[in-house]
Amino acid sequence: MRTLTTTTAACAATLASLALPARGQDTKSFEIYGFAQADYIQDFKRVDPAWQDTLRPSKIPTTDGQFGSDGQAILSIKQSRFGVKGSNPVGNDTFEFKFEFDLYGTGVDAGQTTMRVRHVYGSWGNWLAGQTNTLFMDIDIFPNVVDYWGPNGMVFVRTPQIRWTPIHKSDSTFAVAIEKPGNDIDVGQFSRFEDQGLANFQANNEIPDITAQYRMVQGWGHLQIAGILRKLGIENTINPANIVKRDDTGWGVDVTASIKVGDKDKVLLGFVTGAGIATFMNDGGVDMAPTTANPLTTDAKAVDLTGISAYFDHYWNSKWSSSIGYSYDEVDNLNGQNGSAFKKGDYFSANILHTPADNILIGAELLWGKREDFNGNSGNDSRIQFSLKYSFGAKL
Repeated sequence: MRTLTTTTAACAATLASLALPARGQDTKSFEIYGFAQADYIQDFKRVDPAWQDTLRPSKIPTTDGQFGSDGQAILSIKQSRFGVKGSNPVGNDTFEFKFEFDLYGTGVDAGQTTMRVRHVYGSWGNWLAGQTNTLFMDIDIFPNVVDYWGPNGMVFVRTPQIRWTPIHKSDSTFAVAIEKPGNDIDVGQFSRFEDQGLANFQANNEIPDITAQYRMVQGWGHLQIAGILRKLGIENTINPANIVKRDDTGWGVDVTASIKVGDKDKVLLGFVTGAGIATFMNDGGVDMAPTTANPLTTDAKAVDLTGISAYFDHYWNSKWSSSIGYSYDEVDNLNGQNGSAFKKGDYFSANILHTPADNILIGAELLWGKREDFNGNSGNDSRIQFSLKYSFGAKL
């Protein structure tokens, strides 16, 4: 999901492996690939212990001492990755597949070093089915950083989907997909009505998300415009006498670009805005929340969100490179949310990376993040990360 590159060639290979599948192959192939990576992080403050191996602004405390005293030393192998991919002629086109995982536990496994599926999909002709990058995102604006999660203000999620790509040219592509719906809800002040059986709310996903993506590739780089349309729902499940069910429409537009500077350097830019799209963001916010406190008399709406990411990848020479940039995302909180709800996250990073030999990377990165809540409380964190990575691969 969040990764780093070693050499220019490795960067191109990594991005190509995550982009839309290649077309027109006419030979069989099978490849094993991956990398082993160790990270040493010196955190000068403190974040949620389940997420201490990366810097997510949403996991920074806004109350002193919430997660303990400041200063932590962290060692992790969670970024390490393993995958297989291949292709085989089938009929008049090529069937391709990928199965890839890393060791970064999320969800119920947050904080654990455990297998986490990244990509599992197959494609044939214009069709793709399985889990891979949502069409709403642009993996090619992810900068050359060593922090696992990376900039918070960009779209970044992999979803189960069925995708159709009717246009796939060398200078342009267009694709549409139906994707697995998800709704990160904030019950906010609804929890005050537990005595009426109204505290137990869950997401209600009646139809899949619809996404579309257009990309133009030119000599100067690329421009991508992506969109999403969603139906969001929330309902309570505990008291049949007081059933509350609310729906709203979610939407989003993501405009991204990679601009070449000289032979290798790139400016990476992204702007995303919409309502009910927090599930698709790299960090922060919720999709849906109540407008006022009482669930019997109020509504629940999609929460507006805006995100920006701007980075510069610079190659000093064939063995040294750096990446520097800033990102943020901000939500327009609704009155029914609690004061502790996430409002804004800021993220900054700068690094120096060295590739002393093929397949080996050594990197040092300075990171800073800040979280602001709906009630105005805020907290920040800074850290230094040192990473050592060895990449491997074999074609059979």
